[in-house]
Amino acid sequence: MIGRLESRLGYLMLTLGAVIALLPVLGVLLLALNKSTTATGGFPSISSLHPSNLGHVWTEAAFGPAMKASAIITLATVAISLVVSIPAGYAFATMSFRGRGLLFYLLLLGLLVPLEAVVIPLYFDLRHFGLVDNYWGVVLPDSALSVAFGSFWMRAFFLSTPRSLVEAARLDGVGAFETLVRVLLPLARPHILTMAVLVFVWTWNDFLLPLVMLSGSTIQTAPISLVFFQSQHTTDIVGLAGAAVLTAAPVIAVYVLLQRNFTRGMLAGAVKG
Repeated sequence: MIGRLESRLGYLMLTLGAVIALLPVLGVLLLALNKSTTATGGFPSISSLHPSNLGHVWTEAAFGPAMKASAIITLATVAISLVVSIPAGYAFATMSFRGRGLLFYLLLLGLLVPLEAVVIPLYFDLRHFGLVDNYWGVVLPDSALSVAFGSFWMRAFFLSTPRSLVEAARLDGVGAFETLVRVLLPLARPHILTMAVLVFVWTWNDFLLPLVMLSGSTIQTAPISLVFFQSQHTTDIVGLAGAAVLTAAPVIAVYVLLQRNFTRGMLAGAVKG
């Protein structure tokens, strides 16, 4: 039994860690809302906040089209990853078929090979099929990379579920697909949402792949627009802080909305693989 003193020390350490983690975020947010003529970095005065700074940065950096492009790429990648990873993880965990182990370890190569090692040949392959300088040139590679993790993640969950659930469904004459949809998916909701949040964050923050695949088009994602804005306004500290806030806002919003299920999924993720 943990004593009262240990419990209080634990809460104190967690509170201290939260303050250390949130102070830089709060500093950037306050800086983005401060007067351009008075901000020189650090924590600005709360009495001189100007929310209109964000609107100015949004217009000057053309964040509207960039946010739209990032949303299209990210949501498409999350959707494809979920649709492919869930049945793949289910098949690897509950079905016996020839070459299952080999296929699974081959799929895991997507987690081992860094994107930097394949992005150039990948660009020429996709260009051969006319898939560069458009959304598919980013969505398809991002989805492929996410499916490797998603299949591993969902396989671990399906392996941790009681085998009796699947066997009972089969004895009742329920098919494999119905067993997945009606029996296992309701139990997998926290894991699915956790995977969706992780894929969302990775795809939204991706910089290298959109930079290479969209180099010949007018499409820009939010991280690319942020870098271009930074190169043009190196001395505008308030503007740079505002651009950073706008770029990170969707990720923070998604995490805040789904943080309870995200936490449950992460805590339950330490299962046998």
